[in-house]
Amino acid sequence: MRQEQDIFADLATLCTSPGYVHALAFLCFRDNMIPYHEQVTADDMRSLFSPERLLRTEISTLVGLLIKSSIDYDLPKSDVTQYYLQRTDELLNEIHRAIANNPFRGDSLKQKIEEGFNPFTSGDLLREVIFYGGESAYWFQYRDLAPKKYAEDDEWLMQRKGFTIAAAKAVVEAVGKLHADKLEQAVEVITRSHPDSWTLLPGFSFSRDELSRRAGVSPEIVAKVLDAFTVPTGERNHAFQALHDFNAANATPILRGKNGDFILFQQYSLAEALYESPFYWMSGDETYCPAAMKHRGHFTEKVSAERLVSVFGAENVHTNVEIFRGKGKKVGEIDVLVLFANRAIVLQAKSKRLTLEARKGNDNQIKDDFKKSVQDSYDQGFECAKLLGDKGVTFVDSAGRQINTDRTFKTINILCVVSDSYPALSFQAQQFLVFHTTDTILPPFVMDIFTLDVLTEMLNSPLYLLSYINRRTSYHDKLMASHEMVILSHHLKRNLWIENRLQLLWLQDDICADLDVAMSVRRDGIPGQRTPEGILTRLGHTVLGRILKKIEARPDPGIVDFGFLLLTLSEDAILEISKAIDKIAAKARADGLSHDLTVPMGKTTAGLTVHCNDDPVSISGPKLEGHCRLRKYAQKAREWYGICVSSRDSSLRFGINLDYEWKPDIQLDAAVPHLAKFGRLGKKIGRNDPCPCGSGLKFKKCCLQ
Repeated sequence: MRQEQDIFADLATLCTSPGYVHALAFLCFRDNMIPYHEQVTADDMRSLFSPERLLRTEISTLVGLLIKSSIDYDLPKSDVTQYYLQRTDELLNEIHRAIANNPFRGDSLKQKIEEGFNPFTSGDLLREVIFYGGESAYWFQYRDLAPKKYAEDDEWLMQRKGFTIAAAKAVVEAVGKLHADKLEQAVEVITRSHPDSWTLLPGFSFSRDELSRRAGVSPEIVAKVLDAFTVPTGERNHAFQALHDFNAANATPILRGKNGDFILFQQYSLAEALYESPFYWMSGDETYCPAAMKHRGHFTEKVSAERLVSVFGAENVHTNVEIFRGKGKKVGEIDVLVLFANRAIVLQAKSKRLTLEARKGNDNQIKDDFKKSVQDSYDQGFECAKLLGDKGVTFVDSAGRQINTDRTFKTINILCVVSDSYPALSFQAQQFLVFHTTDTILPPFVMDIFTLDVLTEMLNSPLYLLSYINRRTSYHDKLMASHEMVILSHHLKRNLWIENRLQLLWLQDDICADLDVAMSVRRDGIPGQRTPEGILTRLGHTVLGRILKKIEARPDPGIVDFGFLLLTLSEDAILEISKAIDKIAAKARADGLSHDLTVPMGKTTAGLTVHCNDDPVSISGPKLEGHCRLRKYAQKAREWYGICVSSRDSSLRFGINLDYEWKPDIQLDAAVPHLAKFGRLGKKIGRNDPCPCGSGLKFKKCCLQ
């Protein structure tokens, strides 16, 4: 196998061949365009996950090598263009194989592991994951979050660059719309032309004035924006000598065309540059750099808080929370604190990103970057989480108001959020993060700001979001994917659940297609389905789906716990229980009597009893509690939930939660045999009938005992 650097040199020679720019246009069209009819579907989007498709990082590499010499715009003959396309695919595949082979250096994996080698912490292997891993952000997230990221820097941008961040966003957005029209025109021309005149380069080209009209921004401002994101005249990308070196095409992805026009091959690259590059411009100004760093930190905390407020409401989200013990002794600080019933989220934000040296596979630099970006953030969050519920400390928000934390927390989640796209973040967290858990504090959830944005967009309710976070963190050592969006998409379709017998579940990137469609519809306005078919669509019209909404409207700790339990059930279970509730409600309406049903859950560690009546709470409350105590005792369960629903519309009236260890009780032993009178729908239960608790056993083998 050839050395990676030799292959890279051959690729550089190919990219500077006469007329190669036309082959590059074909590659970008082939691998980035999504044909669809009327509406985009997940099947349409899956073409982007083909192993034959070039990734954005690979195309950026080709663009970076293209500008190493003066670009030859003459159109080659069709057979030459075809050779360029074929040879590009061959060399990029060869580079990938060379990188993938590096971690084992010719030895078998088994032998290396026996010698104590952990391939997942190897800088060589992580270099592959970093370069070839899926994108953790959507291009429209870069576009839409950039104005928030640089909102406090507009004065500097206007003075030094001649435009505001809002104007730059308008230009970036207009380029994408202009591309769509011009590519359609270019394809139409090809269909009427001889193969030797085929080129798609006009589809990626545009003029300043065209862009000005589409963006609604003056030509002068457009010119300044283009100048900021266009490869400077004479730039030959000399620093780009290896795959992971600095590539000027990432910071300035727009090229200058032959006749004064401009060329952009990837809309994603321009949106990412809009989000990333201004910070580096400001960092070069020694007098302004401290302010830029401060604003960057504000941005991460502010956006994180805004996204959590959209789910939990402003009254439950607190920012810049300081923790004091005694007379003014500060013992901790939380960037964002969420308090919801008996649950809490401690969010710590960081602005550190993966350095260029780490991307090259430097083991020590990878670990150092991770420590500064994630480990330090987690350590701070864990210390603060331990103080929640401590009556000896006080929590004060950014407005100086004391926060009431005098409650018993059932779970506390720690979220570590970084402000920039951090390649292979979930993979690195799995390998490097050192964390601790308690009965209350769960494993941490490490993510970037883009993942938090998507999570709160798709799981826009406290129960759904917290339930997913708890499920995701409980599988921290069992789940593997190139980025978090894949796991979330799987959850939206299938309800994330891993059987105990499975040690590892590896999710492929194409699972993300459903989520990609939904987010593109919501944020970019393409026609398609806003919500993937799955947990968010199939349960909404059921009785339990409506009960979940009621629970969130009045988050009492006991009934909230029941809501979380419901979200652990399978879709079939929820549908069956909902049908059963409808059935007893119909009975109650018909005869005016109280009816009930009981369902054991979680392999008898918990259960649910439903009473359907319209009696006053003073009557129905004690009756429901007594029934639940008997059922819990008979089932020897740790937890038991009870809800009372109205016979009119099966809506939730109230609920209870019994949570304590099971212990033998003589009085309850005597009462358990009388559970038969509480049989399903009030029917007398025989010894050989199915047990009314729903265990599936005969009554004599279950509650009768």
